[in-house]
Amino acid sequence: MAFVTDKSELKPGLILFRRGDVEHRMWYCRMKMPKADRYKTVSLKTTDMDVARERAFDQDADIRFRIKHDVPVFNHPFREVGREYLLTQEARARRGEISAARPKKVRAIIDGALDRYVGSTQVHLIGDELWGGYPAWRRENGAGRHKRNGVREVSDDMAQAFADKEAERRTKVQQTLGIRGLRPIEVKPSEERVVPFISDSTIRFEMSIFGAVMSYAIKKRYVPASQRFDERPKLKSMRRDEFTLEEYRKLHTVGRKWIAEADKPSSVWYRTITYNMILIACNTGMRPAEMKNLRWRDIMPAKDREGREIVVLFVQGKGKSRKLVAPRSVGDYLERIRVISKGTEPNDRVFTKVTGKPAKTLYSSLIADLLNEANLREGTQGVPRSTYCFRHTYATLRLQEGVDVYFLAEQMGTSVHMIESHYGHVNTIKHADRVLQGMAGWELPQPEPDDTKAKASKAAATRDQSKRGQRNKPR
Repeated sequence: MAFVTDKSELKPGLILFRRGDVEHRMWYCRMKMPKADRYKTVSLKTTDMDVARERAFDQDADIRFRIKHDVPVFNHPFREVGREYLLTQEARARRGEISAARPKKVRAIIDGALDRYVGSTQVHLIGDELWGGYPAWRRENGAGRHKRNGVREVSDDMAQAFADKEAERRTKVQQTLGIRGLRPIEVKPSEERVVPFISDSTIRFEMSIFGAVMSYAIKKRYVPASQRFDERPKLKSMRRDEFTLEEYRKLHTVGRKWIAEADKPSSVWYRTITYNMILIACNTGMRPAEMKNLRWRDIMPAKDREGREIVVLFVQGKGKSRKLVAPRSVGDYLERIRVISKGTEPNDRVFTKVTGKPAKTLYSSLIADLLNEANLREGTQGVPRSTYCFRHTYATLRLQEGVDVYFLAEQMGTSVHMIESHYGHVNTIKHADRVLQGMAGWELPQPEPDDTKAKASKAAATRDQSKRGQRNKPR
């Protein structure tokens, strides 16, 4: 190192020196890690040679103590460890182990909320207090989307900060879509000085990334195993709303009218595709990612063991693949799409733009328009419905029809536990007669008396009585 001056070796592996590239005359020491090709440099914060020698030996002893007791030697800010962890996730995405979208979500959280909270904090200093305090901090330093989570008042400065953040987000969206804005996007602060709280589901997901980074730090031996945070604060979960059978029928009716009201050929095309995609989603339970990846080669006609026509779909998403079965009607919906699509080769995607290129958003804005038209945009919990709600609708309707949980989990590519935890309310309604049994005002229906059966029972009883009398007669 060219900047090293006044170098002296105190013992093998321990060097004392000054730096020639700075104005001060402080001493530094450089220590070689035992059994490793690594060095650690520490400022001794003194210009006195004798004091520097004494502190250098103290530092060397401290390093050896840390190594002996498995205590981290090098300091690592959370920001640095988080980015290392992100690289591992990007590598997994390239190998196909996780979806390509997953690292983008992880990056947004690590570079966003977590960086503001503990970005510059050394990972070995993160303990239970910082971990447990995250939900409260996040609610006080973020803005949600829905007032159902509660609201809080904010200052003018914070309102401006939220507006700047939203402008930054919109600019990134434009850049992603390839739109070049002539001017930077500006967002004015809301005049209303209240903002919704961040939802518990958002906080739960962010804390899962927080915990994953800390687990990675343990794996890299940056921190001891005692800093693994598996337990998360109890936070309420909000399930996405499904459509009831009546709402689903209404969506059918309004959807056909919605297509007929389109004023341009391209609008007719997009509305027709969107309408049929909704029918396919509600009758297969596919995830949005699986619908995006669906190709014509993945669709196969088949028959069940009773000879009825069905459709078998090979779907891929979330780094997994499976086959699912669907009724013949799904094949009809797919055929409607094929007739008007410009991409019908085996390798072409099923859901495309009017040009034949893959549809990246799965017509999300069109779905929102249709739901608004049908007055079904918000569910019972006040949450705007999205494409994922069609999957929940499928699961709910199947369970209501008595489909076994195991078969449904296989069909939907999820676990039995996930089905039971998210759709337990369906069983409560389905078995209302058992749940309400014995309550005042609730009685199980009794079969009406049948005169024929009553007469037959009476005759049988008479015959039994006469036979017993004959057996008891003295002989």
